[in-house]
Amino acid sequence: MKNYIPFLLSLFLLVACSKKEPARNKADFNADWKFFLGDDSLAFQPTFNDADWRELKLPHDWSIEGEFSEEHSTQQDGGGLPAGIGWYRKSFKIDERKKDKAFYVDFDGVYRNSEVWINGHYLGKRPFGYIGFRYELTPYLNFGEEANVIAVKVDNSVQPNSRWYTGSGIYRNVWLVSTGKVHVDHWGTFVTTSDIEHNEARVKVQIQVKNSTPAPEKVKVKVFVMNDQDFIVEEEEREIEIGSEPYIDEYNFVVAFPQIWSFESPNMYSAKVEIYSRNKKIDVYETPFGVRDFSFDAKKGFFLNGENIKLKGVNQHHDLGALGAAFNTRAAERQLEILKEMGCNAIRMAHNPPAPELLDLCDQMGFFVMDEAFDVWAKKKMAHDYNDDWEDWHIRDLQDMVLRDRNHPSVMVWSIGNEIREQFDSTGLTITRELVDAVKVLDDSRPVTCALTENIPDKNFIYQSKALDVLSFNYKHKDYPTFPKRFPGEAIIASENMSAFASRGSYNFPSDSVLVWPEAYNVPIKNPNPDFTCSAYDHVHAYWGATHEETWKMVKSLDFISGMFIWSGFDFIGEPVPYPWPAKSSYYGVIDLCGFPKDVYSLYQSEWTDKTTLHIFPHWNWTEGQTVDVWAYYNNADEVELFVNGESQGVQTKTEDQLHAMWRVTYQPGNIKAVTRKNGETVLEKQINTAGAAAKIELSADRSTISADGKDLSFVTVKVLDKDGNMVPNADNLIQFEIEGSGFIAGVDNGYQASHEPFKADERKAFNGMCLAIVQAKNEGGTIKLKATSAGLESDEIEIVTKK
Repeated sequence: MKNYIPFLLSLFLLVACSKKEPARNKADFNADWKFFLGDDSLAFQPTFNDADWRELKLPHDWSIEGEFSEEHSTQQDGGGLPAGIGWYRKSFKIDERKKDKAFYVDFDGVYRNSEVWINGHYLGKRPFGYIGFRYELTPYLNFGEEANVIAVKVDNSVQPNSRWYTGSGIYRNVWLVSTGKVHVDHWGTFVTTSDIEHNEARVKVQIQVKNSTPAPEKVKVKVFVMNDQDFIVEEEEREIEIGSEPYIDEYNFVVAFPQIWSFESPNMYSAKVEIYSRNKKIDVYETPFGVRDFSFDAKKGFFLNGENIKLKGVNQHHDLGALGAAFNTRAAERQLEILKEMGCNAIRMAHNPPAPELLDLCDQMGFFVMDEAFDVWAKKKMAHDYNDDWEDWHIRDLQDMVLRDRNHPSVMVWSIGNEIREQFDSTGLTITRELVDAVKVLDDSRPVTCALTENIPDKNFIYQSKALDVLSFNYKHKDYPTFPKRFPGEAIIASENMSAFASRGSYNFPSDSVLVWPEAYNVPIKNPNPDFTCSAYDHVHAYWGATHEETWKMVKSLDFISGMFIWSGFDFIGEPVPYPWPAKSSYYGVIDLCGFPKDVYSLYQSEWTDKTTLHIFPHWNWTEGQTVDVWAYYNNADEVELFVNGESQGVQTKTEDQLHAMWRVTYQPGNIKAVTRKNGETVLEKQINTAGAAAKIELSADRSTISADGKDLSFVTVKVLDKDGNMVPNADNLIQFEIEGSGFIAGVDNGYQASHEPFKADERKAFNGMCLAIVQAKNEGGTIKLKATSAGLESDEIEIVTKK
């Protein structure tokens, strides 16, 4: 018994120590907020009565919850959803024993004009909606039983302020950070790699340490380089004295036999900084990074780790379809998974800094990133866009993007703007140099570019500044062959391409007649579709753009073009060119708003991947005797043959001039089948049958097991089928959802660009045979049951398991 008691005491101490407060705690601060849509000038006061306010969890976008209307001040470009003013409040307590800590609140993004108070003390305002920011709370906090109240006013009422849908509210994550009074500053590390060889690489870790106490402090700083298994590969320790000014230091390491970051193998390391005061650990700060080397060459394009690689990219706006602007890591991850399957290896963040978690995903999944700061500088594009805040905020916002993002191995180019109007006057000279200098002060390891539209050198003042490291151009692909003479010695990226239109599952004949919609600025489109759709053959584009096939052939043929970025990867809310209202979301995407690929997705799979591909379209439900064009995208084969009801329609072969096969046939009910062959042997077969009347619903989830964390998602695809299991291509049945268990419906959609059905609902019409339900987990393990019903159709249900 005497031996047993000390054992119990030791065990108790072990458990107690294991639960002690970490040196740095970055706590999820998203739960238990209260929200009011409207303005109340007294809502910042701690004693304000918010009992009637709505309770919610962040991230939150109030605009996506609204109804579509042409009367909303956001206008059609903003998706026709409401904006306005909203307030958020949260009460929380801080343990009395944490008085020796420094406390900060970190907002990853608030759209827009946020103002923050803590216990009635005004902390500040941040107009820009796309960059994170921090406020220190320590001097104003109550410790112990007395609650603290944080209040946030969000003012997105001044409209229109964007050319696309922005959302409204605290739409990214919020964190409560506590650490020792001496600690690594906000975004206070910078890790670079150089001299990368097979057997070693140099790693430089710069740190900035802050002292929140009034007196100088002596502390010990340890810096570790760790691999992805948390094994320490290098370390160094120093003792420093820090006063009121930030302490900046540099540590240099040599890592033996480094694991290189690449698109195929995105290996990661981390730099961990530990700070000790009187032998007590008071801060820990970890910075993920990757060891990689890249360059741009004026003749050969882009090189990663010595390998010449064509950048196969897309532009992405920040909304997540039916979820709106409210960031969700799984939703972003799903988008990247779909793009990766297409063969995409690069993302241009159009036209603003993204959520930090999106860059984490790009690091982990192996994507090149063009990180972009602004859509406008001093000259505006909309009545109340960033021009309103330019003079006071542009350097701060740009440098905060660089500080926040400069450790991501995926980020390889900074873009200081998109289609900036200062291209066309001499102010472009001064501003370009100012912005590039602002970037280089903080990061001289990456090139700086700006997405340009003017490719005549004498007319482009941003180019004439000679400040850009890499030139990037939007559209005008026919001019590319002239660029080496126009811009001698310059490395070049095609930063925005195509502006081709498509509605999933909709088709116009003939498919080899290119439709330019509109033909010129402010000219109505000719013979528009009455249902506000665009043909999904690759033959419709805006006057400033081109088809996917035409542009890719040009980029593919020119070694000096480092790569291209499709406008756009996914459809997005807002900017519904070429149609007027009621169109409310874009037609540009290779993938629709639901995440369902359009037909042209398979063009890129066949060109950008080695995965054996065969895709034929359109569907096979037409009017008997009608002339129908059948297309096929394929690869890894010499030829493709089409059969209609078993009768050959001939063999086709794609060429360098035509990347698809096409047959013009007379429709008769039955089926079409395509067969690809290589050296006479069958490679793949695909068949499409004429569908009968709608008979049943089919549900399929992208993941049947998700985390019970209150955030994770399962995307459930809904198809309307005939009795034989063929999807009915023109089905528009109203699908109603019932859900029970440990989840809820976070959003619904069908990808139809002119649909005004709400995204937050428990029903949705099918569009061309399909729709989507997004299921979100609660904070409890269990089972979710989702059932889909529709009048006259056989229902279906699906189970999704949630696990802690």
